[in-house]
Order: sequence, then structure tokens, then C-alpha cells
Amino acid sequence: MPPRKKRPDALKRVSNPPNPWLSHVVEYLGEPPKAELHLHEDSSRTILAHNNSPDVPFTWSVNPYRGCVHGCAYCYARPGHETLGFGAGSDFDRHIVFKPKAAELLREAFEKRSWKGEVVIFSGVTDCYQPLEASLELTRQCLEVCLEYRNPVAIITKSALIERDAELLAELHREAYCQVLLSIPFFDPEKARAIEPTVPTPARRFKAIRRLSEAGVPTGVNVAPIIPGLTDEDIPQILEHAYEAGARYAGKILVRLPSPVKEVFIERLRSAFPHRAKKILHAIESCRGGALSETRFGHRMRGQGPRWDAIVGLFEQSCDRLGYGEHVPVPDPSPFRRPSPQFTLGL
Repeated sequence: MPPRKKRPDALKRVSNPPNPWLSHVVEYLGEPPKAELHLHEDSSRTILAHNNSPDVPFTWSVNPYRGCVHGCAYCYARPGHETLGFGAGSDFDRHIVFKPKAAELLREAFEKRSWKGEVVIFSGVTDCYQPLEASLELTRQCLEVCLEYRNPVAIITKSALIERDAELLAELHREAYCQVLLSIPFFDPEKARAIEPTVPTPARRFKAIRRLSEAGVPTGVNVAPIIPGLTDEDIPQILEHAYEAGARYAGKILVRLPSPVKEVFIERLRSAFPHRAKKILHAIESCRGGALSETRFGHRMRGQGPRWDAIVGLFEQSCDRLGYGEHVPVPDPSPFRRPSPQFTLGL
């Protein structure tokens, strides 16, 4: 095996990380992982990440965490953990990097005259509501900054922990703009647990959609990633239950397996579905031109070929039948405003 890269000096090990399963919001988190968690403090000086890839529909994102306790086998963010000196396998689930000054850095970014109030995505990499958020509240602090500046926000998560911030998100939508996508690629909880070991069950995520929708937050469902041969059969049920819960727009993404994600995914797949693994891998290849992944910009999130066309048709027909619509449009011009400075007059 190649030698592990040296960990950057910017990361500081936290000796006693907080345990989110002992907090007052444990009901949102599901079962704790069996593996011990290690927390590392990141002293980054910026928080806004700029994206120029045609594969994703956003320009700016905030990522308070790197690595993810959810441990999804297919997570495309795994290779990024190697740049921090960790492995892309179990290290990704057990060594979590956090940015303690995330909110402070976001406020500094909003104060720059170059900032024009564009939509900020939480998160473009790992889940901003993963379990440690219950203790650290970095995402909530950043959202409070967005509300203060009336900056538009969109959120993608698998976590029911987002319910904790339902009222804050509703206020943010009233004052600026906020939309939420709950990612639900599986309908069967056993299949989900095998591939997404520490993610709340699909049923729990449907409940989160209902809670957010009732609070007044525009909410949708992201049927992502679609794993041909394993989850494509779940598409109609996912869309039906999400719509009944209050989701009004839907998205889809074909699974991506860049190396070393491919190795992690195949190992998990063969362990969980030994008799189906070969057929599932062939099904993915049939949607990727004979490969398990696609590296070309503009093609990484979508497939090709008859099987993928059939999956798209099933998704679109289900959306049309149920009445799904488009995303709530972002206000134009942006409602972004810098708070007026307040002065204290001496008496």
C-alpha cells in the first residue's frame, strides 16, 4: 500500500470530543456507530468554497465538517479525506474534521464588498447535519449569520437533525430564501442500513420532510444516488411517500464511484448482498458506458444507455403522476443586506 500522506499542521486533535448521543437531541440521530470517533480541529481561514464544475448546480458552498459519521459507502467526498492525511475508508467515518470558526469566517466573507448575496449551499461535500452537529452547532451558527445578512440558503442532508432548526429555517425563508432537499436513495430500511450504516432510516427522513414542510420550509426529496440494480426499483415509493409528507420538488443523481470510493463500495456491496453484487455492478456499468465511474466534467452525475433512459423515464413519470413541480425560484435581486452598524452614545 502507498504510504499515508502526512497530516497538515492545520489540524489539531481534540482529546475529548463531545458525544452527540448524550445530548438533548439524540432522538434525531439514530443508533451510534460502533467505532470510536476522533475529532480534529481545522484552523482554515476561509469557509466559502467556490465551485466551477458543470456537474453541480451551485457556485458557493459552506462545509463546516469534513469526513462524515454517516459512513455511506458511495460517498464521493471520501477521496478528499486523503488530502488531509487520512484514509478514504474507515478513517472517513471515524476521523471528523470541524471548523470551529465557521460562523465567524462566514460573517467575514459576507462583509467583503465583493460578496453579492448569492445562494450558499450547505454542504457541497459532507453532511452539514451529521451527528456531531448536535453537539457543536456549527451549521446552526452559520445559518444564524445567513439570517442576519438575509443571504439565500439551500441545504442538502440525510439527517433528521435538521428538524432541530425548523423554525430558524422557516424564518430564513421568510426573510430571504431557504430550501431543503432530503436525500433518500432507499425505501427498504435494511438495504439502507447496509450501505448507509449510521443514517436515519428512510421513514425517519420522510418524517423530517413533514416537519419542515409544516414549518413553512420549501422541501424536496433527492433520490440520490440511484444505484442501478439495487435502488432504482424504489424510486416510485420514495417519491410517493415524500410527496405525501410534503416534498414538492425532486432530484436524482446516478451513483459515482471514483477511486477509492469504488473499493469501499464494492467491499460493502459484496458483504451485504453477496448474491446480487455482481449483477448490481454490471447494472451500474450499463449506465456508465461499461465503466463504474465517469470522470468527464458535465457527465459525472448522469448516465447513458437504455437502462439509464428507463430509470429517468420511471422517475419523470412518477413525478408527473404525483404532481411534483420546480424548485422555488431564488429571489432576484438577492435580498442580501449587511446589517447597519450600531453605535452606542455616551451619556
